[in-house]
Amino acid sequence: MGYMHYEITRNGETIQAGYGVETICEEDGCTEQIDRGLGCLCGETPGGDEHGCGGYFCGKHLFIGSGVGEGLCKRCDDRYEAEHGEPEDFEGDAMTVTFAHNGG
Repeated sequence: MGYMHYEITRNGETIQAGYGVETICEEDGCTEQIDRGLGCLCGETPGGDEHGCGGYFCGKHLFIGSGVGEGLCKRCDDRYEAEHGEPEDFEGDAMTVTFAHNGG
């Protein structure tokens, strides 16, 4: 199955999805042109999953936050933070990489 055009069921409704399906951002009041591809999806699963609502959002309204690996809309990110708390700041050791050229 390709991801250019397919159907999903979301909130009991069948909709067209895929990067070949043009639409507008689902944030109230936003008119940004986007597609219904995975890059605009809130969560990891079309149709919604345990973290994301399955909506499609522009870059202004979809972001990575709260330590969740997938992009989330603001409402889902707020819900995740309420359930799991604020993410801790990472204070790990820095890694230094040195590349050497061995002649030739």
